[in-house]
Amino acid sequence: MTQSSLSIPILLGTNRKGRQSEKVARWLLRQAEAREDITPLYFDVADFAMPQDDQGNTLGELFPEWRDAVIAADALIIVAPEYNHGYPGILKSVLDTLLKEYVHKAVGLVGVSAGPWGGTRVIESLLPVVRELGLTVTFTDLHFPRVRSLFDGDGEISDPAFEKRASGFFDELVWMGRTLRWGRANLPSKYHEN
Repeated sequence: MTQSSLSIPILLGTNRKGRQSEKVARWLLRQAEAREDITPLYFDVADFAMPQDDQGNTLGELFPEWRDAVIAADALIIVAPEYNHGYPGILKSVLDTLLKEYVHKAVGLVGVSAGPWGGTRVIESLLPVVRELGLTVTFTDLHFPRVRSLFDGDGEISDPAFEKRASGFFDELVWMGRTLRWGRANLPSKYHEN
């Protein structure tokens, strides 16, 4: 990671078998890796063995790689499929393992759906969640509608317009990530040390 490069974890928010949103998350990872201003990390909620007796934000110690990545992160990308107008429960459980570690960091939201709206409703339902976690949402979201027909067998996207959309999404996230990193380092706040 270069000095100007931002650490940005990408979180795939579903563990459902046959999930199409994994194609989106992996494609975004490749797009981020091609940029000099982003050092991405990839996380998959399917890799979190969530306990059944506690879903609170005291679970960060059980997932130190995730905790440490979020602490070091300048921003975060959440890739979430829309299930019944909402987000997967496992995504909420993983997000809830931490709290103060998210405060004053940027988040970009990526919606995925089988239908024509590209996860608009999942993004809307995530807004109050990420706000309560202290994350700052970019105004540039990414939407992947009709995801089953968007990717070829090699995981490449069939519509080149998505490359331009992803570039704008990353540009906004990098700008906000840099701005908030400067703020965390230079402006007094009860949420982080200077």
